[in-house]
Amino acid sequence: MRSMKPQDLRKLTDEEIAAKIRELKEELFRLRFQQAMGQLDKPHRLKEVKKDIARAKTILRERELGLKR
Repeated sequence: MRSMKPQDLRKLTDEEIAAKIRELKEELFRLRFQQAMGQLDKPHRLKEVKKDIARAKTILRERELGLKR
C-alpha cells in the first residue's frame, strides 16, 4: 500500500477519512506486533503509516477550523 497524498485525502468525506484513520491504526498495530515478534519485512512501513495517520488527522482538523487548502 502506498502513502496517501494530501490531495487524495481532501477528496474524501469526513466519515471516509475517519474510516481510513481506523484502518491505518489497525495496520500500525499489526506492524508493531510483527516488529516485536521479529517478523517485520518492511520496517519503513511503520514510519509511512504514522505519517499517513498524521496527514489524515491534519485534514480533519483543518476542516473543523474552516481552513481552506
